[in-house]
Parts: sequence; C-alpha cells; structure tokens
Amino acid sequence: MKYEGIKKGDEGKFITRYDVNYRTEDGQPKVYEIISRNHDIKTYEELHGDRPDAVVIIMTDKTGEKILLNREFRMAAGMWVMNFPAGLIDEGEDPATAAGRELKEETGLDIISIDDIIGLSYSAVGFSNEMNVCVVGKCEGEITLSDSSFEEIHAAWYTKEQVRELLKTERFAARTQAYCYMWSKE
Repeated sequence: MKYEGIKKGDEGKFITRYDVNYRTEDGQPKVYEIISRNHDIKTYEELHGDRPDAVVIIMTDKTGEKILLNREFRMAAGMWVMNFPAGLIDEGEDPATAAGRELKEETGLDIISIDDIIGLSYSAVGFSNEMNVCVVGKCEGEITLSDSSFEEIHAAWYTKEQVRELLKTERFAARTQAYCYMWSKE
C-alpha cells in the first residue's frame, strides 16, 4: 500500500468524512472512504491519532455476579441494540473521569472501583479511525433513565445465564458481544 493523500468531504458536528487515496501493492489506484472525529486530518500520520476519542464502560455489581448493559435505540441500526455504556471523552477529561460522568448520565450509577483500563482500540476499524479505551470496574446505585432526551437507553443488570440467553436473541454491538460471551463462560 502506498499512501497518496487525503481529501476532506462533508463535515458534521461530530464526524467528518474523508477520502483516503492510495495505490494497492499491484499499483492500482484506490479511494477508501472513512469518517473521523478529527475535523482536520491532512497527513497520513494524523489518521492514526494518539489519544482516545471515547470511553467504553464495562461494569459489574459489587459481587461481580451481574454485568451492566444498556439496551439502547441506535439510529444507525434503526433498532434496539445491547451495548455497554459509552461516550465521548470531553476536552480536559481523562478516561476514568469521562467514564464516571458518562455512567452517571446514562444509568444514574456511580463507579466504586476501577479494576483496569484497557488500552486503545478502534470502534469500527472498517470505516472509522475513532479510538476508545475500556474502563473496567464495579459500580452501584439506583438505575435511572438517561439524563438526555437525545438518548433512548434502558440500563439493567444481567447474570451470566441471562447474558447467554441475550446473546441468542438480541442484537449487540460487536465489542459488547465478544466481552459478554467470554464473561458469561467464566
């Protein structure tokens, strides 16, 4: 692959579309369409980024016997999808702070411990360079509806047995599906 350039397309409030031009190994020209949270990519190096855009929040209850999942209406899919709580990291926030804020906004719950922060990964590497980190821990409190009228989220606790059934019957975000599969098999 030989990178040749990038051309900015439509810019929205949250994402910008780009055409990445390159040549394949056999010299054929190729245009790859991507979207990015970065509104001003000009170089190949800027495609990679160096900090997470978002945080994914993987929480169990105090006992570790139940996992928290959101059933959320996702407009891109046009349906309800099972997903971990997640959201963008605001300017000046670190992942732990963003996780606490997003968890509270989406579920009403509070983080009581962070057991791990899993490093950078791509949200949808097939068409976006958006990166996130996963904050893994425990939380508690009373579940409430999202504090945003722009998000339709119903959070709930699930046992391993319940998660195994959900994996058969519900649509999941890919990362949530993979983690829940492994967690439910422990």
